[in-house]
Amino acid sequence: MLLAFSACKTNQPLSAPAGVYKVSVLYPAGEGKTFDMKYYEEKHMPMVASYLGANLLSYEIIKGVSGRTAADQAPFMAIGSFHVKDIDAYHKAIAEHINEIVADFQNYTNVQPTVQISKIQQVVAGKGK
Repeated sequence: MLLAFSACKTNQPLSAPAGVYKVSVLYPAGEGKTFDMKYYEEKHMPMVASYLGANLLSYEIIKGVSGRTAADQAPFMAIGSFHVKDIDAYHKAIAEHINEIVADFQNYTNVQPTVQISKIQQVVAGKGK
């Protein structure tokens, strides 16, 4: 099964099937930490996505709202994720542009993100699709 995602720039439905790699960039929340979501949506993520070329299937931008309960602070201010077909091609593209990517951090955040690379094992659509 496929799960549909919305492309951030075009709002066209895309899919991320099992076997695809998901690169998640997590920005931890906390006292004194800042994040400019508008800049991230309009500048940073499209810039990085452009470096990935045809390897990129889709990307997501997620804004942290709360933790386990509505009263708990979200552990992450934001999470950006890229869905890519070839993880080696991803690493190569990022390595070629790492200086531009890292230099751009100062334009939207004061935190060092954590990166996790995962392989999508299974995608199951909910009944509300």
